[in-house]
Amino acid sequence: MDLLECRLAIDDLDSFVADLGAIGDRHGTTVQAFDARYVADRAHLERAVELADRAIERGENVARDRAVEILLYAAGRRQIDRALEMGVDEGGGPAVILVDGTGENEDKNETEETAAADAEAATIETLGDLDAVVGIEPTLDAVDRETIHTFFSITDAERSATDASLGALVRERVALLEVQK
Repeated sequence: MDLLECRLAIDDLDSFVADLGAIGDRHGTTVQAFDARYVADRAHLERAVELADRAIERGENVARDRAVEILLYAAGRRQIDRALEMGVDEGGGPAVILVDGTGENEDKNETEETAAADAEAATIETLGDLDAVVGIEPTLDAVDRETIHTFFSITDAERSATDASLGALVRERVALLEVQK
């Protein structure tokens, strides 16, 4: 998995999403864009990919599309329309675009892993050329705690009861989706 942290300015969301899908198809990767304000950290997205792939492998996935299944897990929700709040929208703002070339098969040999990494790098390069990508810059460094607290229903009482990081609490919500099925 690789990430493109960037600033987006999207004029037509449907066109942008179609572009992401076409780029992913061209390079044999899965591509999903997130509003960076909803992402706790890199490990949050890594866990979502892991759990989405496990659900797909077991035939327990909700979405037909792997990118959407990853979005569902990242959002900790089973309803696609509720999970979409975590995605990007028209207008501008900080984003993180997830690119994964490994697919559902984790038992890849070294040659396949190298090919997946090359496909991810090519996808990232192509994504950087999109008109909607107006700047490549760190977007996961400035965590929007209020947005994350609200979206994932993390209360002040919960925060004061633990010394766990915000990222750990979000990853717990992501993992709880498995239990709530």
